[in-house]
Amino acid sequence: MMSIQIFKPKFAVEECLAEIRECLEKGWTGLGFKTVEFENAWKNYTDLPFAYYVNSATAGLNLAVEILKEKHGWLDGDEIISTPITFVSTNHAILKAGMKVVFADIDDTMCLSPASVRERISERTRAVMFVGIGGNIGHYYEIVDICREHNLTLILDAAHMSGTRVFKKGMEMPGKEAEAIIYSFQAVKNLPTADSGMLCFKDGALDTIARKKGWLGINKDTYSRSTDSGNYKWRYHVDYVGEKYHGNSIMAAIGLVQLKYLDRDNAYRAQMVRWYRENFSAYPEYIKMITVPKECQSSNHLFQIIVNNRDDLILYLNKCGIAPGVHYVDNINYPMYSYAKGTCPYAAFVSEHVLSLPLHMDLTFDDVQFICDEIIKFVKRNEKITLPTFKGDE
Repeated sequence: MMSIQIFKPKFAVEECLAEIRECLEKGWTGLGFKTVEFENAWKNYTDLPFAYYVNSATAGLNLAVEILKEKHGWLDGDEIISTPITFVSTNHAILKAGMKVVFADIDDTMCLSPASVRERISERTRAVMFVGIGGNIGHYYEIVDICREHNLTLILDAAHMSGTRVFKKGMEMPGKEAEAIIYSFQAVKNLPTADSGMLCFKDGALDTIARKKGWLGINKDTYSRSTDSGNYKWRYHVDYVGEKYHGNSIMAAIGLVQLKYLDRDNAYRAQMVRWYRENFSAYPEYIKMITVPKECQSSNHLFQIIVNNRDDLILYLNKCGIAPGVHYVDNINYPMYSYAKGTCPYAAFVSEHVLSLPLHMDLTFDDVQFICDEIIKFVKRNEKITLPTFKGDE
């Protein structure tokens, strides 16, 4: 049994139970009531104009690509540029909408390389899907400029970015430049529920469509109908062939509580990352750390390193009672994306060498020191690591 897990969510249990109890006492556990409250709280927190609470970030991604395709009149087979280093939900959303994923390579931030994105733009390119992996912004604002220059839609997969801020004129949340932003509140994310997410469109008309499509295409959800007056409040129309993607009040109740502690928890995550970096900084020939731009105040959902003999290191750490992880396997390795084999060499290398280290609220300074000591012992017995060049080096 591992004693130090990679993820371990921490809940304000009594406060969560109190919020859930209110749902149970009112007899309203589904869509509405707390979901509306959580949407408003998220808009206040992020300063985004719209927020639709969904049952997973995957649902939000699927809705975002489908709705943007309809809005812009994109055709089946049109292209969206994306990253191969992400959870498969990101790229599956593109395929499910009948479009083609064109993979651009990553750089030393683990995010899309702007130079590689430019190379991949074709006559059929319609959008770029940017993933802020681990909470990092990478070269997000360069991607924003590329999208503006080429009249491309920008979609931000912010599954790891709850609480990420960037210093521009002041501290602000990245994402206002995107047509759609998708956040995750899955069980081990920085803001954990059992599972849920938030879809934030820039355009209110698209938010309205998302709410219909996320409730089987029905034009009035049950909560709206319960607050209507008149004899025909039960009547509704079905405008789309939709999915059941909406969130529920039980998960939203947990989210409302966890949101209160998100910045506090992210601050401790930042401290743990500083401890890791301080330990590893003396061994750059054995351990490569991910580049985070100075202006980025990351949510630090992940702390990743790149090492030789990654798989052997995992086995060694397991024997020490430490359970690290891998984020992520290069999606090009999966059969539905194998057509892109060989197009993203830096991502392919990273996929075989990247390791995510434990990062959660129950870790102590001594835990981090122990993890670092064992990793350093292992890597010093192995060859030094040399990274291949990535797009942007030239």
